[in-house]
Amino acid sequence: MQTRIACILVFLCFFSCKPYVEEEKNAPVETDFSLENPEVNMMADPLGIDPEDIRFGWQLQSSGFNVKQKAYRILVSENDNFNQDLIWDSGKVQTDKSQHLEYEGPGLAHGKDYYWKVEVWNSSGASSQSKTAHFFTAPEVGDLEAKWIGAISREESNLPEGRKMHTPTFKKAKRDSIVAAVDTLAYRSIMLRNEFETEKQIKSAKVYVSGLGHYKLSINGENIGNSEFAPLWTDYDKTLYYNIYDVTSELQNGENAIGVILGNGMYNVIGGRYSKFFVSFGPPTLFLQLRLTYEDGSNETITSDESWKYSKSPITFNTLFGGEDYDARMEQPGWDKPGFNESSWKEVVIQDPPKGQLRPQTAPDIKVSRNYEVQEVNKIDDTTYVFNMGQNLSGFPKIKARGQRGDKIRIWVGEKLQEDGTIAQGGSGKPYYYEYTFKGDGIEEWRPYFSYYGFQYVQIEGAGYKEEGSETRPVILDLKSLFIHNSAGEAGTFESSNEIFNQAHQLINSAIKSNFHGVFTDCPHREKLGWLEETHLNGPGLLYNYHLEGFIPKVMQDIADAQRENGMIPNIAPEYIVFGGDFTDSPEWGLAGVVLPWMYYEYYGDASLIEKYYPVMNRYVDYLSSTADDHIVSHGLGDWYDYGEHAAGYSKNSPIALSATSHYFYGSKLLAKAARMLNKTGDVQKYERLTENIRDAFNTKFYHPEKGQYGTGSQFSNAVPIFMGIVRPEEKEIVMKSLLDTIKKNGFRLTTGDVGNRYLYQTLAQNDQNEVMFKMQNHYDTPGYGFQIKFGLTTLTEQWDPRNGNSLNHFMMGQIEEWFYKSLGGIVTDEADPGFKHFFLQPEMVGDMDFVKASYESLYGKIVSEWQRNEEELSFYFEIPANTSATVKLPVSDFSEIRINNEDFTDYNTTENTSFKLGSGKYSVKVKL
Repeated sequence: MQTRIACILVFLCFFSCKPYVEEEKNAPVETDFSLENPEVNMMADPLGIDPEDIRFGWQLQSSGFNVKQKAYRILVSENDNFNQDLIWDSGKVQTDKSQHLEYEGPGLAHGKDYYWKVEVWNSSGASSQSKTAHFFTAPEVGDLEAKWIGAISREESNLPEGRKMHTPTFKKAKRDSIVAAVDTLAYRSIMLRNEFETEKQIKSAKVYVSGLGHYKLSINGENIGNSEFAPLWTDYDKTLYYNIYDVTSELQNGENAIGVILGNGMYNVIGGRYSKFFVSFGPPTLFLQLRLTYEDGSNETITSDESWKYSKSPITFNTLFGGEDYDARMEQPGWDKPGFNESSWKEVVIQDPPKGQLRPQTAPDIKVSRNYEVQEVNKIDDTTYVFNMGQNLSGFPKIKARGQRGDKIRIWVGEKLQEDGTIAQGGSGKPYYYEYTFKGDGIEEWRPYFSYYGFQYVQIEGAGYKEEGSETRPVILDLKSLFIHNSAGEAGTFESSNEIFNQAHQLINSAIKSNFHGVFTDCPHREKLGWLEETHLNGPGLLYNYHLEGFIPKVMQDIADAQRENGMIPNIAPEYIVFGGDFTDSPEWGLAGVVLPWMYYEYYGDASLIEKYYPVMNRYVDYLSSTADDHIVSHGLGDWYDYGEHAAGYSKNSPIALSATSHYFYGSKLLAKAARMLNKTGDVQKYERLTENIRDAFNTKFYHPEKGQYGTGSQFSNAVPIFMGIVRPEEKEIVMKSLLDTIKKNGFRLTTGDVGNRYLYQTLAQNDQNEVMFKMQNHYDTPGYGFQIKFGLTTLTEQWDPRNGNSLNHFMMGQIEEWFYKSLGGIVTDEADPGFKHFFLQPEMVGDMDFVKASYESLYGKIVSEWQRNEEELSFYFEIPANTSATVKLPVSDFSEIRINNEDFTDYNTTENTSFKLGSGKYSVKVKL
């Protein structure tokens, strides 16, 4: 099945399914089409975008074939009726480009609403208009006049400074003294409020708010937004995100009240119970500015300042690593509404501003995505119950309960159970728990706000459950676990006839979601840190599965903020803790700063990250050069967690220098490519020459011509130089043979790790060895995804054998997602026309698989690639979005008849031509064997 053969384009031109043709005179008549999803900077109705970086995009949708845009016209106005205050009319522009179209009108103001729409013409002359869309430009930093306020100043808080206080290596006595010495107000949750009066008719109102670490905002008693843990995490010495909300409908004529609750987040990681590290940028603090625009054209600004008041909130304890406590007796009903008696509240303290630069958060926020119900209940004793919620996830429990005033319950959460059936937190960080104190007022509902954990099981102490309650103790009436993760929508779907692959896809994606928050974390409990290797080694799988248009720019800002003066990019970003040594500086991790802009360009056709972060890429490659000895880099973790009888950790199967130097080569290669794209002639010559020098040094040191292998001959050692293009062309075949021999010798089981998996998988896929890849993955042994499935897990774990690892919720080994979409589904980008303007549909049929169904929501619309086979026939189904085209490669060798869209054609020519090109449409292709 490996030989590909297909109908030539001339033959296809006669199909009634209306395939793509090169010459306009042969193009079929298009059917009606519509214009959908108008976006600015790949976001729908964004708030807070740079007025000097406005790029428009939209989708064409049609049930017809070969639907192609021929021209467009964009209108931008200050009003949504476009009859007055029209700012820019692009005129009719002849082009098929429908993404990343730059605004070319007069300069736009900061902090202002704009409206736009677009009309598009197709090749038949028919036109379609979009709905009116909207964007709001970010205010200038100088216009942000609010003050940072809180309950205590940084100087008075006695909070520790520095980023080297790693809890396990920090002497217990000193840890305890820090926690004990910290004033309660320095890390406890507070409520802040302010009232104001409006006397005019409000036209619009925007609030800019940054509550650090995290906040909950309400106006007149109504919650604003439905995000969790806002704003997203940053290095607060470099970047401070604020959120923008349109609150026009929440305000009223007359008296209004603003209420904010603050929690610690990653801004202030201080407190008892479990801790991974101590770091503090200051006590909880608030920045808020409300901009009112009245119907008469006048403006008014309400800011956080000396007039605000604060009180301790019912949240008596909160840390991201230790849990959260809530005392319902401290609730103050109506505190965030007008007319509340605040006489017992205290005046706020004006705090020194954090060091970072205020930036509008345009990346998607975190939300509750799903509630899980109790699946099993185990009664430990009269007041202790353990609940299996059925799904390991990142989040927190939500309870509905009844109790007497002052009664307390303690809620433990965890991924595992001990032998006695109680919660085990040994591998995920202990002690972590929530504590709730009843106010004694009927049925009470509660959920945490400022702390989350990774868990499947919930243990509640001090209460009965449902009918087993009593008058002398609280009773739990209902329990749910709330799954929280980033709200970037899902972009892809995958399903096949292979249940191992289906369940592996579910395991991996549940783990991705659990670790997709303000950063891509390693785990949702023990560390919650943004280890960077995951972002690029799992990058294609992440991009196929999720809409990362707005999130990868945030990751790149984190990387830029973390980069040291000497150019080194640390392994984690934001870098809240400096571990030192290879855990701070490993090329396989730092290279994310060079690779991610290219992946972004490949999947979205947007070169802006390459342009913006070229200096970051440049400085990092130069840093690696400064560590090299004759172009060999020797430091780092290597192929982390490579598989074998040894304990997981540093690379054991393959030389660390081979890994580090190969990534040095790859970084230099991509930097030279970026320099060529940006017409930096001097850098092109410099880094192309450097790339060749690294290649020569790598091959001299690590290639063994007598054996036809690299390094130790491990799977990693041979796969990496093939994937990255380091191997000399004349030696590629023998190195590939050595790789296959090693795989066969190891019983078709992998020996690679966190770093090497992607390179191994893709080296096999790109060199017609998908049958080998299938054999390596289609089993229930370890190492492999099937072994995890056999254990009944619901998320991918840190180690292939979950009995050995700590975390049961890691996605770092999930690199097979790229293979699912790119090889089995066959949805492949075109390097010459990135962003899926043109792409390839080249599915692979492997093993005993009977079908695969894959889809991907590209910027242009939904791409579908499906196949099914039996002994007599192969069936394919493709959907190609309007205004795009695809080159199809069918994995067939022998056939007697082809039918496309139910039309039977037997009179055809077979040639050596291996592909044919199709325009947009839905195609059913059947091949008789």
